Amino acid sequence: MVELVLRKDAAEGPDAPAAAARAADILFEDAFLLCADKPSGILVHSDGTGGKTDTLTARVRKHLEEEGRSASAQAVQRLDEDTTGCVLFSLAPEFQGGLDTLVAGHAMEKLYLACVRGSLPEGPHVIAAPLGRDRHDARRMRVSPSGKDAKTTVWELLRKGGLTLALVSLGTGRKHQIRVHLASEGHPILGDALYGMRGGPAVPGFDLLPKGGRERFGLQLHCWRESFVHPVTGEKLSATAPVPESFCSLFGGNEIERALAAWESRKR
Repeated sequence: MVELVLRKDAAEGPDAPAAAARAADILFEDAFLLCADKPSGILVHSDGTGGKTDTLTARVRKHLEEEGRSASAQAVQRLDEDTTGCVLFSLAPEFQGGLDTLVAGHAMEKLYLACVRGSLPEGPHVIAAPLGRDRHDARRMRVSPSGKDAKTTVWELLRKGGLTLALVSLGTGRKHQIRVHLASEGHPILGDALYGMRGGPAVPGFDLLPKGGRERFGLQLHCWRESFVHPVTGEKLSATAPVPESFCSLFGGNEIERALAAWESRKR
């Protein structure tokens, strides 16, 4: 049975604390690696401009300082600024190569939750469409015949009104892959202004939310679970990040718990 844990924090914007003001929430930790729970509104690491110093990396290092550890944390994964959930860190340079190989070789199962517009096809729906940069907008990626191969598998978990809660598995790890693949099939993620449907609302899906509640919803994409074999110990590991409260306010916490448990039962 899936044990649903809710994250209570909201998106963190300009008023978030400065670097090292708080420690990261840790999902798993040993002598070699650490998995942290990234909130919305912060970068995984500095973008090099010096403008945003409150990063997940800074918070992980704050956690290590509070634990009295001298480990050097280095992120081996990246999530978009507004995406939440699991991010893996190496805690020593000599182990980072093994973690990089693990991530780059796609030997890790990564499962995301996404709130999307519209209804999805039944069963596991595979989106296999190459992705490349958008020549007209440097911020965006797009489906392109000349792009790199990309594969995304999607399951519909719950449906409410015009919105669907989807479980998403990555077969590859291209930039903005989930966001582009879902939007390309007419199912943009709630709160994704960059890949919203042309001619639709500025932020897709917000017109389907109750009035007065729209400001609570940023990008509804969450890295829920990562499962892999520990590159040093050989142990099978699984880290699960708490489901954001915004998802539960849309679909109900109990309903999400039952839907995830049913999906896992079918998978077995």
